[in-house]
Amino acid sequence: MSSTLKYNSKEAEQKWYSYWEKHNFFHSEVDEREPYSIVIPPPNVTGVLHMGHMLNITIQDVLVRRARLLGKNACWVPGTDHASIATEAKVVAKLKADGISKADLSREDFLKHAWEWTDDYGGRILNQLKKLGASCDWERTKFTLDDNMYESVVQSFIDLHNKGLVYRGYRMVNWDPEAKTTLSDEEVIYEEKQGKLYFVSYQLVDSEEKLTIATTRPETIFGDSAICVNPNDTRFSHLKGKKAIVPIVGRHIPIIEDDYVDIEFGTGCLKVTPAHDENDKVLGEKHNLEVYDIFNEDATLNSFGLDYEGQDRFVARTNFVKALEKQGSLLKTENYTNKVGTSERTKAVIEPRLSDQWFLKMKDLAKPAITAVLESDEIHLHPKKFENTYRHWMENIRDWNISRQLWWGHQIPAYYFGDGENDYVVAKTKEDALHLAKEKSGKSLSLSDLTQDSDVLDTWFSSWLWPISVFDGIRNPENKEFQYYYPTNDLVTGPDILFFWVARMIMAGYEYTGQKPFENVYLTGLVRDKQRKKMSKSLGNSPDALKLIENYSADGVRVGLLLSNAAGNDLLFDEALCQQGKGFSNKIWNAFKLITSWEVSETIEQPESSKIAIQWYEAVFQDKLRELEDHYSKYRISNALMTSYKLVWDDFCSWFLEIIKPGYEQPVDQKTLESAIALFEDNLKILHPFMPFITEEIWHQITKREPSEALTVSLWPEQRKYNSSIISEFAFTAEVISGIRTIRKEKNIAFKNEIDFLIINNESASKAFDSVITKMGNLQNLTYVDSAIEGSLTFRVKSNEYFIPVEGAIDIEAEIAKLKEELLYYKGFLISVDKKLANERFVNNAPEQVVNLEKQKKADALAQIQTITASLESL
Repeated sequence: MSSTLKYNSKEAEQKWYSYWEKHNFFHSEVDEREPYSIVIPPPNVTGVLHMGHMLNITIQDVLVRRARLLGKNACWVPGTDHASIATEAKVVAKLKADGISKADLSREDFLKHAWEWTDDYGGRILNQLKKLGASCDWERTKFTLDDNMYESVVQSFIDLHNKGLVYRGYRMVNWDPEAKTTLSDEEVIYEEKQGKLYFVSYQLVDSEEKLTIATTRPETIFGDSAICVNPNDTRFSHLKGKKAIVPIVGRHIPIIEDDYVDIEFGTGCLKVTPAHDENDKVLGEKHNLEVYDIFNEDATLNSFGLDYEGQDRFVARTNFVKALEKQGSLLKTENYTNKVGTSERTKAVIEPRLSDQWFLKMKDLAKPAITAVLESDEIHLHPKKFENTYRHWMENIRDWNISRQLWWGHQIPAYYFGDGENDYVVAKTKEDALHLAKEKSGKSLSLSDLTQDSDVLDTWFSSWLWPISVFDGIRNPENKEFQYYYPTNDLVTGPDILFFWVARMIMAGYEYTGQKPFENVYLTGLVRDKQRKKMSKSLGNSPDALKLIENYSADGVRVGLLLSNAAGNDLLFDEALCQQGKGFSNKIWNAFKLITSWEVSETIEQPESSKIAIQWYEAVFQDKLRELEDHYSKYRISNALMTSYKLVWDDFCSWFLEIIKPGYEQPVDQKTLESAIALFEDNLKILHPFMPFITEEIWHQITKREPSEALTVSLWPEQRKYNSSIISEFAFTAEVISGIRTIRKEKNIAFKNEIDFLIINNESASKAFDSVITKMGNLQNLTYVDSAIEGSLTFRVKSNEYFIPVEGAIDIEAEIAKLKEELLYYKGFLISVDKKLANERFVNNAPEQVVNLEKQKKADALAQIQTITASLESL
């Protein structure tokens, strides 16, 4: 057994990760063991490691490494997501920088550029996860656009379409004008924004009368089809059947009646723009109104915008408002705060837009997913508080818009053979589609008559299959891996995608397998800075994840992240926590160095103090082992770390090692050393999930081991019966030792000086630890007596009384001089406080709390004077 002088984290991290990979410790194959499977929330293929990833991955790695130590067949499947919107935006930006427009490329040429980009940047994040110590089964790495994953997604779409759950509809959708695609409702973030409310007058046809409407989006006036009033509003009953003139535009539009309009709200008149508002669309269909779609896909105005054609909607708004003002149609403007929908990905303001899209019916799919989480308790959310959010989302679920107007992604397997609403078929290949199209149309068609839908599927439509598709459970549900690893055990993710991903995976699980996809969902908090702001690169408050590892070690960062994080609670990140994690690594390393520095003797007897200390630490370790089990079972990962941290730092390092440590230049007995190493190895096992690198390093430095004996594939400590009373006995003993140390410090009794110690054992406390008290207090004699000893320094623990005779223990003359000096100080301090309190001006004019503070100072000074005087009298 040997140790180098200093622990080199960078060297250890590189060495041991390579070692683990070389010996294939992370790879899992089907066998007779109990499986433990977990799938990584796939990060964007072109993403880089950030604080949220680090927290998420650390928690997963803790769970996986512990599962291995428990003897389970642990399988952690890594992978990346093609991220349609984000990746396509990056590729388009790169092409633009190179002077190439997407519009000038064919789909095939664009996809070549997208694959080049992915090949260049893709997978970097997975390599970065290795730096953190992630023990994924890298042989199983998946990408959502892999051929087999692609086939699974296409097969899923076809299956759902054939069941009547996927349908095509002309609907009002959320349009992202920057990404130029539709978004699902869940991808729209509503933010309160300060805007304007514009009051605009509309001239009636063949009348001097005018109506006033109020709008926050005056540019949509170009798309007006009607003005609507409530039929019960007597102010406007005379206008039935009349028409109004759209200002600037000049279009004549009908005045319609509908009780949808709130008489009390605004002016009582509502402009109806069916192409640009969900509720207006409903009114438009009900009253058979014209539809004027005024926007291009990038939210510039089209030809309906007249002179403003080609202008961005917000530029057009400013210019159009000036024109309304000039015409006299703008009556007034007011400041107005309303909720504006923005794209989760691009942050662009969303435009409602009518469009042909593909939708998935969700209501029936949601039912078993609601039951599993909220009724049957098949799936557990940690913490449980998120069940309310889950219930709200699931019980108010709307059909899912699954098509996206992009090229990067899974192209929708729908083929059109005519211009009719239903002139399409859904099939795996163009050849299959041709066969179906001939049947459906009754016509003799050829492949050239078919056109595949140019849209791709929403990225989430592939990732909702993730726990199934990574084990090929869609294409080949009878395969042995799927049968063995599915359902998976745990999922670790953020609450922000509880609906986007978690709920949808649950729905897919029951739809395709009749089973839950996982048993437990651990929802992490968001990582925030000390000012509680969410960490993000755009705000500039997110540290470089890899730099943190370089500065504080992977183990230090892992510990730092978990020290302040509990499930579902936001993590207030501070680099000082990583420093604390690094400090803990140093503590463990120094403990190892201390043990290995002792010379060993095979002849000397084991001291009683070491014997009882070993019995105590074995008991306290077993006690903490059960506490750890409870924390892990309830997914209190941070609590599990804190239990391990305190056990090693306080119980092992601060107490156990100090008790068994041999005297200066004295050897340790063989029995004690062997026990200390065995207990230290148990410590390393429970620390390994949190701190894999330093624990593996020490494990191999303790003794030369074969690869099969590596710590990462060793066995979790076994639970054994233990003596719980010895733990409480030691807690009492620790108080006694603290009392001795306090007196030594207060009275300047050097620790190298042996002293006498007398005990009145009113508590009938166990004497098992007397040898420990003698050693840790450096006592000459420990004697039990029946009555108090005059002229002694004394303290109590519960009702037990402890005495240290003054004679021989302290330098009485030096102590008297010190006490007199202190007495002089407090008397002088008391005079100055009394003087201040005797000053009526001060007492009457100073704030009450200031006066009270002075009174408290006086009381404290009097107490000190009394204590010092009593001490002097006793000497």
